[in-house]
Amino acid sequence: MRTDQLEYDLPEELIAQHPAQRRPQSRLLVLHRADGRLEDRHFCDLPEYLQPGDCLVLNDTKVLPARFFCRKQTGARIEGLFLEETPDGSWKVLLKNARNLKPGSRLTFLDRQGREWETLQIQEKLEEGQWLLRPDTQKPPQAVLEHIGSAPLPPYIRRPAFRQEPQEDLARYQTVYACRPGAVAAPTAGLHFDRPLLQQLEQKGIRIACLTLHVGIGTFRPVQTETLEEHTMHSERYEISPQAAQQINAAAEEGRRIIAVGTTCVRTLETVAENRRVRPAAGQTALFIQPGYSFKIVDALITNFHLPRSTLLALTAAFAGLETILSAYRRAVQLRYRFYSYGDAMLIL
Repeated sequence: MRTDQLEYDLPEELIAQHPAQRRPQSRLLVLHRADGRLEDRHFCDLPEYLQPGDCLVLNDTKVLPARFFCRKQTGARIEGLFLEETPDGSWKVLLKNARNLKPGSRLTFLDRQGREWETLQIQEKLEEGQWLLRPDTQKPPQAVLEHIGSAPLPPYIRRPAFRQEPQEDLARYQTVYACRPGAVAAPTAGLHFDRPLLQQLEQKGIRIACLTLHVGIGTFRPVQTETLEEHTMHSERYEISPQAAQQINAAAEEGRRIIAVGTTCVRTLETVAENRRVRPAAGQTALFIQPGYSFKIVDALITNFHLPRSTLLALTAAFAGLETILSAYRRAVQLRYRFYSYGDAMLIL
């Protein structure tokens, strides 16, 4: 499939820069795959479309405050994004404006108020703008980032450093059920749920199962190749517990729907599914779902609107049909839905 088939026109002003005032106030475009019918609703209307016994699958990964700043000895400021800790305790990071850095040079972390904190040493330059560095502290990365980090918002959401707004993003760029730290991007379809809505669903008899997929930086990268087949899919860590597998399998055996909240849940479920069952497992998945894929377990999908030429749009097109999805996107643009991470949602039935 040609990558340019995943293009669509989007006015820049429809890229959401802030979340809805209340999570379930986001708009919800409901797409019925059977006949292509579209409905314009709000996310708080979701319970009307779910039935008792349906299994709603959530990704409980917790986003690290992975965006940080440090200062060179010259006074110049560098922005970084924590990716992962290596076995020897070094940090693998992305750095901006770091062309003149050299291994062995030292920088100083800045805390959330822009004050100098601990120092660090640059160890090695890697590929694709990545670096290895070693902080001069024995604290684990999560503890350090809780002191210096801010929400790792995608590049299309613009935020100044060291102001109140980024602190608010720490709460809103996170699902209310996040509990397992490890992601450097949010599973954004889950951002629309609040506790009362989840309680309302449970009271209706909707079963809720949680799995974990730690979203990586590759989720934002557009496909650069001419065809999807040439693209190398990024790998992400996942885990699905025996309890979650049991909940999902019980619903499937009863003929109930498995409703994935977000593309991350789809990738995880489809990685471990066979013969309408999922198995408990943990590991890395590089599953690339694109048009032509046969879904094994997912019956319905809640998802945000995705970037053109992205693997996420390819997955959504595989689930609903390319022309159906592009037609829905054109309607969303016409009706001025809000797009991307802080934007509105779709329910694909």
